[in-house]
This record gives sequence, structure tokens and C-alpha cells, in this order.
Amino acid sequence: MALPKVADARKLNDEELAAEIVTAKKKLFQLRLLQTTGRLEKPHEFKHTKHWISQLFTVQGERERAESVTTTQA
Repeated sequence: MALPKVADARKLNDEELAAEIVTAKKKLFQLRLLQTTGRLEKPHEFKHTKHWISQLFTVQGERERAESVTTTQA
């Protein structure tokens, strides 16, 4: 499985982005639970999920900064 692309995160609207962040965090929690119980079969999913969460937060931050710039200029 390839790492997710930031372009995929940019295609999401604000509501989808927020929902995807929650989904990814839930997946990370499940991975940690599997690791704790010794049932984790794909440890690389930690890296992919953390990478995806960081990309989602990056896109969310970009949008917030762009929105604050437009509101201060208006």
C-alpha cells in the first residue's frame, strides 16, 4: 500500500476533512490497541496512518490561515 497523497486530502471539503481526521484517529487508536494485545499484523499501517493524519492537519491549517488572511484584508 502506497502512502496517501496530500492531493487526496485537498480534494475533500471542510466537512469531509473533519470527518476523515476523526476516522484516521480512530484507526490509529485501533492500531495501538492491536499492538498492545499483540495482534498487529501490519505495523507499517502506523506510519501510513500518522502520515495521513499529518497531511489532513496540514490541509486544515492551510485553509484556516487562508481564511484568516481573507478576513483581515476585508
